[in-house]
Amino acid sequence: MSDFWQSGWVKFPFDPALADWATHALLAARGAISDPAHAEWLDCEGTWFIGVDALENDEKGRVDQSGDLSGTAMDFTREHYGDLPLHKGQVSVVYPGYPRPRRGESDAAGRYRLNRDAAHVDGLRPTGPDRRRRVDEPHAWILGIPLTEVSDNASPMVLWEGSHRILGPAFAKALQDTPKETMHEVDITDIYQAARREVFEMCPRIELPAKPGEAYLLHRHCLHGVAPWPDSASAGPDGRMIAYFRPEFTDGVAAWIESP
Repeated sequence: MSDFWQSGWVKFPFDPALADWATHALLAARGAISDPAHAEWLDCEGTWFIGVDALENDEKGRVDQSGDLSGTAMDFTREHYGDLPLHKGQVSVVYPGYPRPRRGESDAAGRYRLNRDAAHVDGLRPTGPDRRRRVDEPHAWILGIPLTEVSDNASPMVLWEGSHRILGPAFAKALQDTPKETMHEVDITDIYQAARREVFEMCPRIELPAKPGEAYLLHRHCLHGVAPWPDSASAGPDGRMIAYFRPEFTDGVAAWIESP
């Protein structure tokens, strides 16, 4: 696990307990994406169900008849970040043909999605006509748990290895003179974009496929995205479906900056 702090990610091998959890979660996820209340989240001309908190689990990760969400990854997060309650898991689904144009997306944003995997840091939502960014969701970590069997090239998670060691210090510099209670109000767009350009130049791009029973953990400052779906990729009717957990720090943006 020491490699996690250097690389910003780690993949966990097959765990029967996690595979059993994924079986239960898959059934619940199918129900979530077919729910008319979530229809607006199917975008990119039907090739992407945007990851939203749609999985009906409790704060321990229990869903349907499953046990707690457990294993090496959860043990690691509790050791270093405390026992944070889990939110409803995100359900992210990619289908053949991704990415097609997203509703309301500019041509430049579409090219970025195709050529740069829509690379981003979680929690920095663009707002307003100028798409300015602030830290409005101070996630502690990002855990991805595959729910379906697909080929390795079926739009896997993509990350830039070591990017957290460029982006984290950039965020800290941007917020260094700001009181903790107002850190979430600071516009960090410019310094984020400059650090992201440095990441593209300096950090290797890694594709991270995984199968049910496996999982991967990303550092919260790690730049990541989703690879396009090539013609040679294969999957079942459920597509490439992944459940993500990203609990937030109870101490807000200050912890997002200061924690390891």
